[in-house]
Amino acid sequence: MKNLWEAHGVNHLVATPYHHQTNGMVEKFNGTLGAMIRKFVNEHSNDWDLALQQLLFAYRAVPHPSLGFSPFELVYGREVKGPLQLVKQQWEGFTPSPGTNILDFVTNLQNTLRTSLALARENLQDAQKEQKAWYDKHARERSFKVGDQVMVLKALQAHKMEASWEGPFMVQERLGAVNYLLAFPTSNRKPKVYHINSLKPFYSRELKVCQFTAYGGDDAEWPEGVYYEGKCGGGVEEVNLSMTLGRMQRQQIQELCNSYAPTFSATPGLTEQAYHSIDRGNAHSIRVHPYRVSPQAKTAIEREIQDMLQMGVIRPSESAWASPVVLVPKPDGEIRFCVDYRKLNAVTRPDNYPMPRTDELLEKLGRAQFISTLDLTKGYWQVPLDESAKEGSAFTTHLGLYEFNVLPFGLRNAPATFQRLVDGLLAGLGEYAVAYLDDVAIFRIPGQTTWNIYKKSLSA
Repeated sequence: MKNLWEAHGVNHLVATPYHHQTNGMVEKFNGTLGAMIRKFVNEHSNDWDLALQQLLFAYRAVPHPSLGFSPFELVYGREVKGPLQLVKQQWEGFTPSPGTNILDFVTNLQNTLRTSLALARENLQDAQKEQKAWYDKHARERSFKVGDQVMVLKALQAHKMEASWEGPFMVQERLGAVNYLLAFPTSNRKPKVYHINSLKPFYSRELKVCQFTAYGGDDAEWPEGVYYEGKCGGGVEEVNLSMTLGRMQRQQIQELCNSYAPTFSATPGLTEQAYHSIDRGNAHSIRVHPYRVSPQAKTAIEREIQDMLQMGVIRPSESAWASPVVLVPKPDGEIRFCVDYRKLNAVTRPDNYPMPRTDELLEKLGRAQFISTLDLTKGYWQVPLDESAKEGSAFTTHLGLYEFNVLPFGLRNAPATFQRLVDGLLAGLGEYAVAYLDDVAIFRIPGQTTWNIYKKSLSA
């Protein structure tokens, strides 16, 4: 291949990985030819490949906007005579000029090519200046130093058209203005060159991040068979403050938490800001018989149902719908009471409310100096169901038929309903608060807010 390049005067240019802009001419040609083929395929879906030569002829006969000449003119030194040119000459009564000898023809061709090439270079320089001026209006200079830690935008192995940020990696050497040689300290891979457009700085938080968290309690830590009643603690005294906070800061946060003491509780409330409905359309009721379970599992189901009845989470039902119960073991050896809503979800109209992207949330929190996380106690159970949804949530056991009064786990649109509720509560607070379902984070970015403003953000 190298011999072929040398024989034809081809200069092989290597593009930086994941920076296809360096192949701009090729990418532009592929895009233009692809658009021409798509339009042609609409009328000639079976024999489009036979017209590739005609499409290439049309592409090469059109003047390039930057050069001012068509590819045909720069190669052959004259305009191509297409069908329209021939028809025009016939209309105008064009008379061909008498022939010339070979020497004069070659001399005129060489002069024409030299003149066209010089004009094309001038036009290209002018076009490049205009394009650079337009690009520089919005461009910002970025650079890294040797030893800096950076994140790299790399294509996924399973899906080459998707990319994700990986790292951190260390800048080993700067190669020119935009290319960097990165080292991989944690692996045996050789250093690799990346374009700056695929890099972003990595912010190491280590001990620079001070956080305090209020836990509403996790299911795995709760006493056997108990959801609310009998749950000890969960109050403001269990707020976990980071030891990296200053003494004055810890005192101020503690006072702030004490002022909202009733909010910190292991017993969830019931919101009036939203309710969940199940749009089943015109679907007929679906009834699934309860799954067969062991005697030990029956005892666990009886205990869970009794507890939920006492808490008002469920009630006896006369619904035409019925879904079976499944018991999922917890890591601590206990069981989790769940309902298999797959048949119900199959006939439920989806709620396409968008869920936050975790990578965007993490990127937003990456520069934060202070982060406060709040975990809602049994967040789903704080959202009531409407009457129609209660009927659809019915589940069957060996004890009988019951239905939920609050939003249970496993329903198709439960995440969308809860995320819509949380987004509404945090509306207008996006500069310092983000949420993914029942996990809320309030943060402070250095240079944008002060400590006092951050405390007011927590109060909001």
